[in-house]
Amino acid sequence: MVNRIITFALFFIIFLLIYFGVHFYIFARISSLLEIERTFWFYLIGLIVVLSFPIFSVLERTIGGSFLRGLYALSAIWLGAAFFIFCCLIIYEITNMFVKVNSKAAGVIVLVVALSITLFSLINALSLDTKIINIPMPNLKNELKIVQLSDMHIGTIHNSGYLEKIVEKVNNLNPDMVLITGDIVDGSGILTEESISPLNKLEPKTFFTLGNHEQYEGVEYVLNLLKNTKIQILRNEIFNYKDIQIIGVDAIEEFQNKSFDLSSFKINKLKPSVLMYHLPTNLEKANEVGINLQLSGHTHNGQIFPFSLLSRIFFPRVTGLYDYNGTYMYVSPGTGTWGPPLRFGSRNEITVINLIKNEN
Repeated sequence: MVNRIITFALFFIIFLLIYFGVHFYIFARISSLLEIERTFWFYLIGLIVVLSFPIFSVLERTIGGSFLRGLYALSAIWLGAAFFIFCCLIIYEITNMFVKVNSKAAGVIVLVVALSITLFSLINALSLDTKIINIPMPNLKNELKIVQLSDMHIGTIHNSGYLEKIVEKVNNLNPDMVLITGDIVDGSGILTEESISPLNKLEPKTFFTLGNHEQYEGVEYVLNLLKNTKIQILRNEIFNYKDIQIIGVDAIEEFQNKSFDLSSFKINKLKPSVLMYHLPTNLEKANEVGINLQLSGHTHNGQIFPFSLLSRIFFPRVTGLYDYNGTYMYVSPGTGTWGPPLRFGSRNEITVINLIKNEN
């Protein structure tokens, strides 16, 4: 417990240093390029902008309401915009070492490009892609259509309206079942039964297993809310449905330093099996016990480039379909967003997985 507190404290301190350091650099460099006088009002506005996200995060989490929800959304968008401005400034600094550019022109170009990317990313994050993949499954009696949802992050940014949109698209796909691989909730705002009520409109049988954000929201609180929906929660257990073994394993155990262990599950290797596990890890262990398909999420495919590249440091299987000795893993890029409601180099996805008979 002490080690976890120390680790969290160190992470928080490093985050604050980076957060304030990046903002200081942005404001100092942009004001220098555009020759903006650094008056009292400049520093005051800068301070308000810098503190907006942490302050509105706390207020939205504790008080809530549509007004604070809007302010939180704007501050989250700014967080993404600040990152793009920072990246554009770094590119300018490198370019300026070889080709001298008029400072005012450079400042304008940096802001225009960064804000254009922000707008594109915001619009991109409002869309929902449908991806279809076919996976051969041994011993399959009947071909099945599965819809995977993951990382919807229902909360302040993505609320019941967004969930309604997802449910409508899923129902139109007419799948045999829906598997939700964690992070239904975001943990950013006050969650109510109304927030997740559209889940009751899902027509297919729907299963859910816990991700890490359920822990941030409070596992028992989330489970109590989900009890009033049609969703079937699988917590370290197997459920047989349509001649498929569906195994749901809590991701929160790994975050609590508990080992991933499937040895206690009585998995029939002669019967098709699908593992729902939020983290895109342990494919080798899934293969050892005879799992045919593992469905995961968590990475968001980095959500904003170049984080997709950085994600591979922690999760080599960051998005898409992987095959390990006949055991498949599909890593969803996520059906929603976390933090800044932006997508650059990634898309929100509803995944249609057609299980087809393996003729070999």
